[in-house]
Amino acid sequence: MNEIFLTLGIETWKPFLSALLLPPFPFVLLVLAGARLMFRRRLLAWLLVLLGCAGIWLMCTMAVGKALVNGVLKPPPVLGAEQMAELKKSPKTAIVVLGGGRKLLAPEYGVSTLNWRSIERLRYGLWLSRETGLPVAFSGGVGLGAEPGLTEAEIAGRIAASEFGRPLRWLETDSRDTRENALRTVALLRAQGVERIVVVTHNNHMPRALRNFERAALGSNLRLLAAPMGGEGTGRIKGVDWLPSSRGFDLVWVGQIGRASCRERVCYVV
Repeated sequence: MNEIFLTLGIETWKPFLSALLLPPFPFVLLVLAGARLMFRRRLLAWLLVLLGCAGIWLMCTMAVGKALVNGVLKPPPVLGAEQMAELKKSPKTAIVVLGGGRKLLAPEYGVSTLNWRSIERLRYGLWLSRETGLPVAFSGGVGLGAEPGLTEAEIAGRIAASEFGRPLRWLETDSRDTRENALRTVALLRAQGVERIVVVTHNNHMPRALRNFERAALGSNLRLLAAPMGGEGTGRIKGVDWLPSSRGFDLVWVGQIGRASCRERVCYVV
């Protein structure tokens, strides 16, 4: 989907077009179409209404979210003990944390902050840095359609230094989406002599992120290692997972975006 927007030159429309193309809007359209046909073709009308309602229900469940992420996206596994030990001996390696959003003002702090996705990614990236001794870069500017202000990377730099006591080595502040995260960060780190990047993001975002980083690194000797986090696990789906929840909606939404963006299986290089 990102490539289509870029080809048509309408990447700035992505937030609005995504809202129209991805659930729940298509299911709402089914319900409205069914209501319009109710007095002419009642059987078809009820079928559309029921399909729309079922779709809205299912897209808010953890069961469908897990199926999308684990069955369709198939994110790479988390870093194991052997990979962690090897990273401790890896020169010219950098940890790259991808931004996931910000809040221009957190009233309780009186300043801007990162949203929960970005905070979770930053925390894991800094933990990896503490465990391996590797420097950290944060990539994130002002997202498409977002209000101007401090970039995600600038906010992350402040939080990393003041709240975690671990200043970031590099800040990439110009990217607006995952594709630009990859292009700008690869260019920045290659100029600094980095030969290996440990990509940190949520597991359901990792396939799309890796694909973009692989394209950005094409033709170079830069190696990539996936460090996914925040997964829901692959355990058996329980009855409660079929009930709507905010966590389920979020997981399905991200899974849908990832599925639309991943037209091929992603290979990651260790």
